[in-house]
Amino acid sequence: MNDTSLLLRLGVALAIGLLVGLERGWQRREEAEGERTAGLRTYTLVALLGALSAILAGYTSPMFLGLSFLGFALAFGAFAWLEAKTEQNFSVTGVVAALITFSLGAYTVLGDLQVAIAAGVIVTLILALKQPLHTWLRRLTWLEIRSVLILLAMTFLALPLLPDRAVDPWNAVNPSEIWLLAIIIAAISFAGYVAVRIMGSQAGVALAALAGGLASSTATTVTLARMAREHPAASPLLSAGILLSGFVMVARVLIVASALNDALLLPLAWPLGAAGLVLIIVSGLLFLTYGKGSKECPQLSIRNPFDLGMALQFAALIAIISLLAKVVSNLMGDAGLTVLAALSGIADVDAITLSLARLSRDGVTVTTAALGIGIAVAVNTLVKAGMTFSLGAGKAGWIVSGASLAAIAAGSVTFALAA
Repeated sequence: MNDTSLLLRLGVALAIGLLVGLERGWQRREEAEGERTAGLRTYTLVALLGALSAILAGYTSPMFLGLSFLGFALAFGAFAWLEAKTEQNFSVTGVVAALITFSLGAYTVLGDLQVAIAAGVIVTLILALKQPLHTWLRRLTWLEIRSVLILLAMTFLALPLLPDRAVDPWNAVNPSEIWLLAIIIAAISFAGYVAVRIMGSQAGVALAALAGGLASSTATTVTLARMAREHPAASPLLSAGILLSGFVMVARVLIVASALNDALLLPLAWPLGAAGLVLIIVSGLLFLTYGKGSKECPQLSIRNPFDLGMALQFAALIAIISLLAKVVSNLMGDAGLTVLAALSGIADVDAITLSLARLSRDGVTVTTAALGIGIAVAVNTLVKAGMTFSLGAGKAGWIVSGASLAAIAAGSVTFALAA
C-alpha cells in the first residue's frame, strides 16, 4: 500500500469518526465540557486509533490490532461505567458506538473503502433516529410484531420446504408458486395497513383512502360508506375516498398481473387505464370541490391482513381458483373462465388475477386472461357500489354508482376497441 492510498484511508477513517462524533456530540450538546465520556473529538480520534492500530499491526503482528481493540474497549468501558454510575444512566449505546467506530477505522485500512463509508453512514443514521425509532416502537402492537414474524417464517422457513412443481393432474397447483404469491399480496396489504396506522385520521380522507385501498379497497369502502351515512354533508368527500381506493385497486391489479406475465400489460393497460382514469378524475373533482377545509376525516379501521389464518385462507383460495380455472378452461373453454372470473370478482380480485395471469403463460390466451381479469374488476367495482347503497349512504351511493358505471363503460369500450 503506497503513501497516497494510506493517507486516503486515514482520511476516510477520520471522516467516519467525525460523522459518528457529530451525531454523538449533538445528542449531548447541552452537557458541559467534561461531563460526557465522548463527543465529537473523541469519536474522531477513536476512528483514527483503529486505523493506526491496523497499520501498525501490518508492521508487527496481527495480534497487535486485537490487543489494541481490547485495551481500548476496557479503557472506554471503564470511563463509561464511571459516568453511568454518577449520572444513573445505564445506556450502552455510546460504548457500542465507540467500539464500532474503532472497528470501522481499522477496516478502512484493511478492507473496502466503499463498504466502510456505507457502514459509517448506516451507524450514524441508526444513532440519529433514536427518537423516531423509539416512538415507532411504542406504537407497535404485539399483533403487528407477530405479523412481521409470520412474514419472515412464511418467506424463509415455509417457502423453501414447499415443492416447486405442480402436484395435481391438471398442472394447475404449484405449492411454492402459490405460497410466494400469497406472501406478496399479503405483504402489499400489510404495507397499506401500516400506512393507515402511521397516517391515521389526521392525514385526511385522500391519503387514508390511498393507503386503505392498498390494504383493502372493500374495507375502505365499508368504512367510508358508514361515515357517509353518519355525516351526510360529507358524502361527496367520502365518495371521493371510495373512488380513490377503487383506483388503487385497479392499479394494483394491473401491476400484479403484468409482473406475472408482461404480455398482459398492453391488453390490460388500455381498459384498466381508462377505468382508472375515470375513477381518479371523478375523485379528484370531488376532492377539489368539497375537500378543502373539510373536518370529516374518517378513522379507518382495517384489520391486520397478516394474520396466519388469513394468509393460509388466501393461499387456499388461490389454489382452489387456479385449479377451477384450469379445469373449467379444459371443460368449458373461454366462456367458462369468464363466468368463473365474474363469480370470483364478487368476493375478491386478487386470487382470480393471480390465477389467470399464471394460466396465460400456460395454455390460456392472453386475450382471454385479460378479459377475465377485467370482468372480475368490473364485478368487484359494482359490488362495492352496491355496498355503499346497502349501508344507507344514499347520496354517496349515487355518486359512487354513477362513477363506477362510467368507469366500467370506459373500460369496456376501450377493451372492445383495442381487441
